[in-house]
Amino acid sequence: MQKMTANRPYLLRAFYDWIVDNKCTPYLVVDATYPAVKVPQQFVQNGQIVLNILPSAIGNLQLGNELITFNARFSGQPFALSIPVKAVLAIYARENGAGTVFTLEEDEEDDQDFVSDATPDDLPPEPPKPGRGSHLKVVK
Repeated sequence: MQKMTANRPYLLRAFYDWIVDNKCTPYLVVDATYPAVKVPQQFVQNGQIVLNILPSAIGNLQLGNELITFNARFSGQPFALSIPVKAVLAIYARENGAGTVFTLEEDEEDDQDFVSDATPDDLPPEPPKPGRGSHLKVVK
């Protein structure tokens, strides 16, 4: 089997479209401590920032496979945001909480190489065979 690309960017785009199509406000939860995250640090709480990414609230949104970029205003000041896709922890609708949460395990799975043919080392070991017969007897 060929190694597949990470599914997180595709899921992000799908959830974003779904939330906006249903007239809700998409919120993005970002790990602000992740390398290369560019967000206004004064709005970071507990290492995270929640961003309103409604089309009317931001400009130039690009939901790429590796990077999310857009322009937004914070307290009236313009800011160009740059967020690696792996730094996104969740996307949800403000109005009802519908959306999804991403876990670290998904990233680890995405980073692993997939092998097309199983080798004997990849197969689970056979269970040990019982040493003696059962202690149960057939009763008629």
